[in-house]
Amino acid sequence: MNGVNSNGINRAAPVMMPVSAYDLPPEDWETESMMPPATAVSSGSDSAMMPSMSESLDQRKRETIARCIEEAKRLNKKLLFGMTTSLVLQSVPLPVDCDLDESLLHTVSSAKNKRIRVKNSPLCTHIWKHVARAGVVEISRNVYALDLFHTWAQLSAHVSLRTLIVLGDAIITAMSRQPALSQGRDAVTIYHDLIRFVEELPHFKGRTMCVRALPLIMPGVDSPKESEERLSLLTHGIPQPVVNYVVPDMTFRSGAPVTLDLAWPEFKVAIEYDGDHHRTNKTQWRRDQEKRSKLVARQWITFVATAANLADEATCAEFSFNVARALALRGAVFDFQVIAMSIEQLAETRLRRQG
Repeated sequence: MNGVNSNGINRAAPVMMPVSAYDLPPEDWETESMMPPATAVSSGSDSAMMPSMSESLDQRKRETIARCIEEAKRLNKKLLFGMTTSLVLQSVPLPVDCDLDESLLHTVSSAKNKRIRVKNSPLCTHIWKHVARAGVVEISRNVYALDLFHTWAQLSAHVSLRTLIVLGDAIITAMSRQPALSQGRDAVTIYHDLIRFVEELPHFKGRTMCVRALPLIMPGVDSPKESEERLSLLTHGIPQPVVNYVVPDMTFRSGAPVTLDLAWPEFKVAIEYDGDHHRTNKTQWRRDQEKRSKLVARQWITFVATAANLADEATCAEFSFNVARALALRGAVFDFQVIAMSIEQLAETRLRRQG
């Protein structure tokens, strides 16, 4: 039986089902508002790193669910949320350059004539004509979220190409970690399902952006910052790394496998992204030191990336050059670009290779 806490928030895992399974006409639930680099760090996939980002996502999700429930009760309506609200409700990090107001609750309607005018409300409506084809996720009683594939497509008209790629990584990761959303699929399968989704969905604003983004999306990335670092490296001509690489025959004292955020295994070169908790959390710091000593003993070259390495073009280029030099010294052959190509140029290059 689904548990409900004192705030009326359903604590059970969300359930995904097609819209038609609710046996409700759409108008019944559509409404308007709507530090410098060092060596070796812990892998993003190590359980010790997860709480900082997870806790932030969980807190925002709880707060947003409470707001959504309040509006649904006030209007006595079932509400379907999309856009950035859908991301929050399904534990996906928000995009960095979205042009939508994240303080509002964004709802979805299939047509203008199905909207309800609400004054003095935090709701902001959006028209998405593909609502009937979408899946919805039950968050709580009378509160639903548009499935994440449709949410990604919706947001394609509101973010940059780079951010759309990063968001695609994040959505695949979020879905693969939630059984109700993964439905038994791993990240790679979900990625291929996303490709098929874009191919089969009839025309929508932002479709061209989605098509350009797909070849650069990488299943299995742990955080948006790791995605940003990977893209920065690619724009400088560095070969595609393996994400969340499990180092063979290497474990922590706990028995957990040692993984690397980004790695070129054949050259034993890797990058780890260090969030603030790597410096402030004593347990995480010790875990990082254990990993560092093990990697050094195996002759790995490991770079640490922080937010400072992504601050501007100059710092990105400097970091990329250091990685490129390490790879070249280990025998990698590629065309390094001192001046990065644009993300659009990178996307077009990938599309031509596929074509």
